[in-house]
Amino acid sequence: MTYRTLGASVLTGAAAAVVARLAYRALNRFPPGGEKAWSRVNHRGEPVTLLEGPAAVAGAIAASALGAAALSAAGGRLPGPAQPERTVPDRLPIALCVAGLGGGAFGMLDDLKGSGKRRGLRGHLGALRDGEVTTGTVKLAGLAATGAVGAALLRHEGGSRADYAVNAGLIAGGANLLNLFDLRPGRAIKVGALSGALISSASAVAGRPAHGVAAVAAPVGAALAVLPEDLGERAMLGDAGANSLGAMLGAADAATLPRPARIGLLTAIIVLTGLSEKVSFTKVIARTPALNWLDMLGRRAPASRPPST
Repeated sequence: MTYRTLGASVLTGAAAAVVARLAYRALNRFPPGGEKAWSRVNHRGEPVTLLEGPAAVAGAIAASALGAAALSAAGGRLPGPAQPERTVPDRLPIALCVAGLGGGAFGMLDDLKGSGKRRGLRGHLGALRDGEVTTGTVKLAGLAATGAVGAALLRHEGGSRADYAVNAGLIAGGANLLNLFDLRPGRAIKVGALSGALISSASAVAGRPAHGVAAVAAPVGAALAVLPEDLGERAMLGDAGANSLGAMLGAADAATLPRPARIGLLTAIIVLTGLSEKVSFTKVIARTPALNWLDMLGRRAPASRPPST
């Protein structure tokens, strides 16, 4: 990786963080629709705001848009070694913006209009079978559409239909999966940051380190910027933030990883999503010392009553 590319990625992440912090401050001062619309109760029964999510989305998308402009000015190519399997599409920053916007918009719909009576894939699909269209069902359809558009932007010459389907699944599935971790303070952001590190590492192993770091800089930078609010239990990502950041990380996967890694990752996403319908991630994490240590890092001590979900 060249120093120029590393520097550009650091600046992208920093820009995402700055915009996210400014957006969070502005949204708290002038909350759209009033403060009550964004107020929720967390696992302790204490009030938190969902405005962290839109702020993180704003930071990630703004930085990705700047990346798209920089790519255009540079002639549309990220510097990096030749890639025998495929080249990273020039429209990666645009795909990141689309993934972030789609995940954020449909997630916000569920945040503000969802009733919470139907949860999980089983709940929403069951409601649809009974003739009820929930906001969760609309969101799932919207995330699928977001994945389809994002994958189309990332489609390269000679890419197969299978590649396209896998990439679409990574974007939509990544958006949904990260949201499943947004049940305790900081958890979804920690998972997102670790995912970004894994994407960068896997991309480096595949011979394209510049692309991996550049792809995750915006979503990870924005997420880390709001981590103090999340850990402090003053705010949470909500569906808008988690779906958006998850979709962007899915797009980064789709754009930078070789085919076997993408297929393996999509398989893991499907398995974890299915398990979430029957297994409590919170209980599994609490019973696993290493995971529990990471989950509690930076958090307040747990409530006296054990979590029910």
